[in-house]
Amino acid sequence: MSESSPIIPNSDPDKALDSVAINPSPETAAISDRSAKTRQLLGMKGAAPGETSIWKIRLQLMKPITWIPLIWGVVCGAASSGNYTWTLENVLKAAACMLLSGPLLAGYTQTLNEYYDREIDAVNEPYRPIPSGAIPLPKVITQIWVLFVCGIALAFVLDLWAGHEFPNVTALAIFGSFIAYIYSAPPLKLKQNGWLGNYALGASYIALPWWAGHALFGNLNWKIVILTLIYSLAGLGIAIVNDFKSVEGDRQFGLKSLPVMFGVNTAAWICVLMIDLFQGFIAAYLVTIHENLYAAILVLLIIPQITFQDMYFLRDPLENDVKYQASAQPFLVLGMLVAGLALGHAGV
Repeated sequence: MSESSPIIPNSDPDKALDSVAINPSPETAAISDRSAKTRQLLGMKGAAPGETSIWKIRLQLMKPITWIPLIWGVVCGAASSGNYTWTLENVLKAAACMLLSGPLLAGYTQTLNEYYDREIDAVNEPYRPIPSGAIPLPKVITQIWVLFVCGIALAFVLDLWAGHEFPNVTALAIFGSFIAYIYSAPPLKLKQNGWLGNYALGASYIALPWWAGHALFGNLNWKIVILTLIYSLAGLGIAIVNDFKSVEGDRQFGLKSLPVMFGVNTAAWICVLMIDLFQGFIAAYLVTIHENLYAAILVLLIIPQITFQDMYFLRDPLENDVKYQASAQPFLVLGMLVAGLALGHAGV
């Protein structure tokens, strides 16, 4: 390069790159701002404050990104029932059950957790609606109650619609709401214990919506209950991933998450072993009931998860937790559907 570059006169290339990073173009800044607002709206890590619409703030409290696995769990439960058929009535039933599991009860759970974690979030995620002062506490409490009451009411309607003699879906909704409360609220506050809290979270995201979908279209039995609780041990591993973004605040407030108790690297290994081993157990069970094709598909879906664990998560859990979840979790949720279809096909 000559002494007077036609691009950046009398400059060091490295310093020029630093200048671009520090002073991005208006287009780059606008894209970054939109990305931050989208992440904030969905309840994702790395968001930015500044939202003023009360309805968007209420949506942020409900963390829509967390609804997806619960909605998917309903699909898996409908599949495992072996009785789902593509009629308009069944589609509407399934959609109502997804509304129950996702926006209403997952929204209730997340808003409740935001309320009780407001001091921790002030350290870990100060841009969240409550610690940032975007919404007053009385409005948060009102939202918790509205979501809870609407969820229980919809569950009762689904029981009537399905003709249940015993209100199975309502009982599951009440039980799940209770688990959500003791997970977040003192004196029990299950999330203070890394094992109990993460298993409660994993079961809530896998087993409970699965049970609801199965009960809506079939007869929920103990074999399905036990198998989905085992599958939830893989969900425990996924729940551990969420703890890596909160290590500093958890340690400060005495929450015994696995990264706090065992250290970041050891907790990362515990996490991936839980995810892989218990999915492998379900695949082995499918072989015992002669669903070999489904078992093979499930194993093929586990392989890319192991690949992404090595590429991202195990190398730097704190930096790559979100990247790992985005790349690996689609294979986990597809595996859940494969297992559900196998159980429904086998008439378990």
